[in-house]
Amino acid sequence: MVTAAPDAPLPELARHDQVLTWALPAGWRALSSAAVGGGLVEPRWVLNATVDGRFARTDLDAWAAETARAVGLDGPGCALLTAADVRQVEHAHRGGVSAWATVGVTRPTWPHDPRAVLSCHGGRRDDRRVTTAVHEHVPAPPGTVNIVVALPVPLSGSALVQALATATEAKAQVLVRAGVPGTGTASDAVVVLCPGPATASDASTGTQDGTMDPAAVPFAGVRSLWGRRVAHAVHDAVRAGLLTHPWTGTDADGSAGPVW
Repeated sequence: MVTAAPDAPLPELARHDQVLTWALPAGWRALSSAAVGGGLVEPRWVLNATVDGRFARTDLDAWAAETARAVGLDGPGCALLTAADVRQVEHAHRGGVSAWATVGVTRPTWPHDPRAVLSCHGGRRDDRRVTTAVHEHVPAPPGTVNIVVALPVPLSGSALVQALATATEAKAQVLVRAGVPGTGTASDAVVVLCPGPATASDASTGTQDGTMDPAAVPFAGVRSLWGRRVAHAVHDAVRAGLLTHPWTGTDADGSAGPVW
């Protein structure tokens, strides 16, 4: 039977002016869909920052490094951007798992939207029929749900993927049940954090002989022990954020509701 290492202390949230940060000890890992520090990485920090409509930086790696240094953080990290007020972050803790969420749903979207013409089967970037804008290396538009999840146990590479999917599904469940017309927004991002295995030769938690490190939890899907805890924590945090700033639909002229 695969067993987990003793629970590690979770990173703590620090609040700055329009920036939230989490400092991480060496050896922690993350799977992230963040604009900066995405993928399977070993960050020393995570930040979630509010940016407004005047934000025009396209060198996001440099911007993130500058922002991190300004609050005393150094090294590689993951950076999330949002038009939501990050000071209104919600936190939930379930069974050793912590989740933090900043919630803005001004522009909800469906993964499959028949109105969007642009696809792998047709449509061009300059096609006037396209109703969904194509953005490359630009900050998040108004309405973003950013989620940071921290577990006290190491996860295998597969379990990290499962945990990120579980967090995304839990977020989508909250929004759909609340009547939001979408499973999220196009700029949503998730960071899943966990300590690295005590002995691993690479990022996939393989040992020197190629077997799975026994310290790594192998499953974090929605019906696994740690996956359920991730789902409950994310659900509670996103639900709290949505209760504070409920979906208001659109105005009479069709414009989006308030930006939080």
